[in-house]
Amino acid sequence: MADRRRSGTTLARSNRLWFWAFVAPFLAGLLVFVYVPLLWSAGLSFYDARNTVTPTRFVGLGNYVSLLNNGLFLDSLATFVAFAVFIVPLTFACSLGLALLLQRITVLRAFFRSAFFLPTAVSYVIAAMVWRMAFFNGARFGLANTLLAAAGLQPINWLGGENTWYWLVLVSLRLWLQVGFYMILFIAGLNQIDPQLAEAAALDGAGGWRRFWHVTFPLLRPTSVAVSMLLLFNAFQAFDEFYNTLITAGGYPPFARPPLVYLYLISFGGGAQDLGIGSSGTMILTLVILAFSLLQNRLLAIGGGDR
Repeated sequence: MADRRRSGTTLARSNRLWFWAFVAPFLAGLLVFVYVPLLWSAGLSFYDARNTVTPTRFVGLGNYVSLLNNGLFLDSLATFVAFAVFIVPLTFACSLGLALLLQRITVLRAFFRSAFFLPTAVSYVIAAMVWRMAFFNGARFGLANTLLAAAGLQPINWLGGENTWYWLVLVSLRLWLQVGFYMILFIAGLNQIDPQLAEAAALDGAGGWRRFWHVTFPLLRPTSVAVSMLLLFNAFQAFDEFYNTLITAGGYPPFARPPLVYLYLISFGGGAQDLGIGSSGTMILTLVILAFSLLQNRLLAIGGGDR
């Protein structure tokens, strides 16, 4: 009995050691690259720090007041809201639609799933350069303007001038890069639904739309909540497509600077390199993300149980 107890203790200790052996590198990376910079940024936001990451002169809430009175920063928040309100439901609908479509086909299903998922492996920087230089570069040999010319229409300066065509470029790029990933999540959710439920609804006379709305979609609620949260967070992190598509095309058109791009230009893109202001903007953006997350949790009744 004593040997068995000693063997169980040794096995438990060995399991704990292996657990920490696997988890420790990820925890160390999370601590070093996420929490320490976040705490340092929070402290730096109360100081005047130009061209240095070391706090110099304490200014209290001065950086926050200055930033909240800055029209360009407020415009960047408005850019995010406009971008998120449009891109989040559009990506959600396209991903769910593709998942439902690929669940119904039986020929080359694996091929189509792979084809739609493949863009998720492409770098945002590379995709933005392809979109800017090959598809929507505004020149006559660009793919978009070539198609317009074939239809007898005039070419468009997609990324310049006072027009708002750049939104089509940004949205199409984000959709191409993200739809496949969320499609896979929805497919995983659909595979967890018992097909007999839809068959029973069909026997009761429910059509395709009613079966989806009253059977399939409610059962996809956990997946839908996860996808919505991820889409919102990714919308807040919009940087690469805006920066690499527009800044190399002659600057930013009106309302084309999301918060991360604006804060990057303040902290690293200009001559002043005001890291104190940049850090205060990071804290404001963190609070905005938290507020949106809590609002979304409330609207989706996360953790409230089934109703």
